[in-house]
Amino acid sequence: MSGNSRVVCGDGRFSALLAWVERDLGLHVQNWQMLAGDASARCYLRLWTGVGSAIAMLAPSSENAKAFVAVAELLRRVGMRVPAIYAQHVKLGFWLLEDFGDLTYFHALQSGLNESLYEAALAALSRLQTQLDPASANLPAYDEALLRRELDIFHQWLAKGWLGIEMPKTMWEKAIETLVASALEQPKVVVHRDYHSRNLMVLPEKTPGVLDFQDAVVGPVTYDVVSLLRDCYLVWPPAWVKRQLEAHRLHLAQAGMKISADAWQIWVDRMGAQRHLKAAGIFARLHLRDGKSGYLQDIPRTLDYVVEVAREDLKLHQLGQFLQVEVLPRVRERLACGR
Repeated sequence: MSGNSRVVCGDGRFSALLAWVERDLGLHVQNWQMLAGDASARCYLRLWTGVGSAIAMLAPSSENAKAFVAVAELLRRVGMRVPAIYAQHVKLGFWLLEDFGDLTYFHALQSGLNESLYEAALAALSRLQTQLDPASANLPAYDEALLRRELDIFHQWLAKGWLGIEMPKTMWEKAIETLVASALEQPKVVVHRDYHSRNLMVLPEKTPGVLDFQDAVVGPVTYDVVSLLRDCYLVWPPAWVKRQLEAHRLHLAQAGMKISADAWQIWVDRMGAQRHLKAAGIFARLHLRDGKSGYLQDIPRTLDYVVEVAREDLKLHQLGQFLQVEVLPRVRERLACGR
């Protein structure tokens, strides 16, 4: 057996993983490759054995293995393509999963917009939102407490932690109340929670391969469609995005979920603002806490979405101005200095 990448998950766990695959599963590992990590604490390797390739996932022992299996089954129920689970060792945090290859939506879209990819992703999302009963999905609720904790990530890690900026109390509390109330008043569906270009894989079949689904919740209907169409990593023409959002609203209506165009637009914009503030905070946290600085470059794009929404939303106008005048210039200054 040989490897072609540096082991970064810890030699002890890596050796134990190989021993588990070969001794317990009876597979001979002929070669392996460390895969680029995501924004989590998980590590991934591609293993080549005598029967083909598979993805080995090394997950922290604190992760909820039951949730991973249960959510995978939920998504399969509506025809979403999630990796098959070949084997698992819950105590050690070892998983052997189906290999979807290397072509993410993010990489496939570097050469430009491919509408067929989004058509497939939106079709899969429609099935998730209309064919699963959220009341019987047995998933955690995307409740007020979680929404508030997520917004606090922005305040604690990006504003205060990275930039040394204190968010004005009255303005920040007003923004939080607006965003939380908007999320809570929406129809509830099963929410993937990270449905974007880095977690969708291009497969030979039409539907995308779906990754990173274990944190699924029951929550606002606009959350996943905002994640997909107002991606933190890719920007598309606003007119095209608006058409796709409206088409998705009409698909939901055909399934019996009637939402007015005006309410939909407000919910989409405010849900996007909540998600993008959280995401920007997570990018700063990855830098400060985990030493993963590659996501810092995505912060300006992510916060620009919030500024754009706030220009048209009187309840978020002050927040948008503060981000534009105080936060974004400091972000760009930090990025220019490489810190």
